[in-house]
Amino acid sequence: MSDGHFSDRLLEAIESKRSHVVVGLDPEYGSLPPEILAAHPAENYATDRVMKAACYSDFLCRIVPAIADVACAVKPQIAYFEALGTYGYALYEDVVSMAQKHGLLVIADVKRGDIGSTAEAYAQAHLDVAGADAITVNPYFGTDGLEPFFKRCREAGKGAYVLVKTSNPTSAELQDVALQSGEPVYARVADLVEGWGRDAVGERGYSSIGAVVGGTHPTEGAKLRKRLSTVPFLIPGYGAQGATAGDIAAFFDERGTGAVVNSARAILFAYKKAPDKHWLDAARDEAEAMRSALWQAAGRA
Repeated sequence: MSDGHFSDRLLEAIESKRSHVVVGLDPEYGSLPPEILAAHPAENYATDRVMKAACYSDFLCRIVPAIADVACAVKPQIAYFEALGTYGYALYEDVVSMAQKHGLLVIADVKRGDIGSTAEAYAQAHLDVAGADAITVNPYFGTDGLEPFFKRCREAGKGAYVLVKTSNPTSAELQDVALQSGEPVYARVADLVEGWGRDAVGERGYSSIGAVVGGTHPTEGAKLRKRLSTVPFLIPGYGAQGATAGDIAAFFDERGTGAVVNSARAILFAYKKAPDKHWLDAARDEAEAMRSALWQAAGRA
């Protein structure tokens, strides 16, 4: 799915579904519903990896349709798929296609970045071959390590989200280091992101080159929103990591848009906190509650 400017398509999905929700597809084996595990006993499969791939496939092929009208996008985390080798990677490609057929944008959470020729191969793998709509990238290599991804943002309707201020507790070890100017590293990266995206701004005023800004850092996120008027945010940290809709309210622009919010475990495995519900109903209800909370936080209710 790559027809048209990525951020224009994403903002259209936000409006049409009245949702800022991105569902992270992190199929952690130990957290899968008992129903899924029971349907795939180890003795039916040649190897552990084949069995887990079958479990993941069954789980994701049921979760994605269940949340398709509640979320604007999904974010498959490549690590869970790569851990199963060829079986997992084949499933990753299938999940990208399946989610798009259900009307969801797909943000491949792969956090790639390398020297130019290798970055080109990564871009081919995830944006061209797998066909994801967007990708997460690591800025540590600088411009030449990102240009292959950015070229596809400008020319092929793709999107890229650059790690700026991540949600993990120790992100400050690098991202908050003060430069000679006194500003933190993440602020300098944010300015680079805005510059990288100037030639990729769509009709709705946002670039297809965005920033990953953790919802666990509400003060920094609010400052970045004011600093970056054309940069869309991908916000991890909601739910299981502790960020709330109130924490994220200032990450939206004055129109109540410009950001999408990811939640994985809190939605996928919501059945753990709702034992009276079927696991699919629990997941959908959690996604619905998140959609409503974020819509209100964005000033849209």
